[in-house]
Amino acid sequence: MIERTLIKIGMADLNVTASPGILKTTGLGSCVGLTLYDPHVKIAGMAHVMLPSSDIAKEGQLNHAKYADTAIPMLIQRMVALGAVISRMESKMAGGAQMFAFSTAKDTMRIGPRNVESCKMMLNQYRIPLKGEDTGGSYGRTVEFDSATGMLLISSVQQGSKEL
Repeated sequence: MIERTLIKIGMADLNVTASPGILKTTGLGSCVGLTLYDPHVKIAGMAHVMLPSSDIAKEGQLNHAKYADTAIPMLIQRMVALGAVISRMESKMAGGAQMFAFSTAKDTMRIGPRNVESCKMMLNQYRIPLKGEDTGGSYGRTVEFDSATGMLLISSVQQGSKEL
């Protein structure tokens, strides 16, 4: 049996691993757990994206992992440094829920859907295909991404577990 390293990804965090390794993040409500994978060299990356755009950043030192528009390029850069090739990368994602009902349809309150849209826009920019997603709804998720197989395990209290 192969010993696999578990790497936990916190909120507004990202990391990469070569096989065998498992990337895991919890607490995906409106946040998106975005994974990138190069199946040829079995290098995987995951970002726990909290917000769609760094344009709204007010912090002094920008946390690049927090925003879709900065996390994805950083994730790609780290994977390439390990030997991945952008043209072979594929993606999967989960999360982006609308956790609270609002009486207004104001766009700023749609954080989950906007996170999903922003992630897809960045993937399109890099021509990285989205191979699977479990997004939307109104429930939280935990995800584990296996760098040996490229399989994304999604689990939630309300929906059980599924594999992408």
